[in-house]
Amino acid sequence: METQHTNIKLMELLLQWDPLGYGEDSYETEVVDVLQAVHLIDDETVLARKIQAIYEFSFEEIIPLEQCKSFSQQLLFIKNNASCEL
Repeated sequence: METQHTNIKLMELLLQWDPLGYGEDSYETEVVDVLQAVHLIDDETVLARKIQAIYEFSFEEIIPLEQCKSFSQQLLFIKNNASCEL
């Protein structure tokens, strides 16, 4: 149940992120790819580069690494603190 709750919180954040200004509903495939990456990667810089690569592959635009890093910190915070909630 804990993983499901974590995934819901991660998805809420991912679905609200509009890094390229195309509208929140424009990133369904990328959201799933990033969610998978969050579960596989624990380093914020490595995750930031993965996020950047996912969106670059789909949209042929580069999101600044600092923006991706800030977002990866938020995602990892949710992932790492989910076990602290009761």
